Amino acid sequence: MTVVFTPEKRSAVMRRVKGRDTAPELNVRRMLRAAGIGYRLGGCGLPGRPDVVMKGRKLAVFVHGCFWHGHDCPRGARKPQANADYWRNKIDRNRARDARVAAELSVAGWRVLTVWECALREPGFAEALIAAVRDDQAAALSAASAPSFSTWDRAPSREPGVSGLETK
Repeated sequence: MTVVFTPEKRSAVMRRVKGRDTAPELNVRRMLRAAGIGYRLGGCGLPGRPDVVMKGRKLAVFVHGCFWHGHDCPRGARKPQANADYWRNKIDRNRARDARVAAELSVAGWRVLTVWECALREPGFAEALIAAVRDDQAAALSAASAPSFSTWDRAPSREPGVSGLETK
């Protein structure tokens, strides 16, 4: 394996990786604003500090980078060659934390919506996102074919015929 960067340069590159106001997050916020949907930033003291919060809708939106959160798309499935054990463990910890935070928010009565970086490139993603935010069941079902949202990100359904989604 060839060394691309010196340790100092690699450290400088990694320091520039942002945790807030990333391009995917800004794209999601633009889509919401264009649809006239208001939101807040900063997590409002919620577990996991969601990227976008809608208190009135009790909706927490997380915008996840595919690599950092171990998505099953080609970008998320990439395995780092340098320091592979560290990165595998880090991504596994991120995935466990994401699941724990989603469960905590669901127990507290919040809907959790996870937007993946790769999904932003899908045609019709903006409409699917807006439908999911507005909880339009018909549009959300038609958008289910797009890999835009996680499996644990939908609110419990009160529709007959759907089981296993009841809340206390």
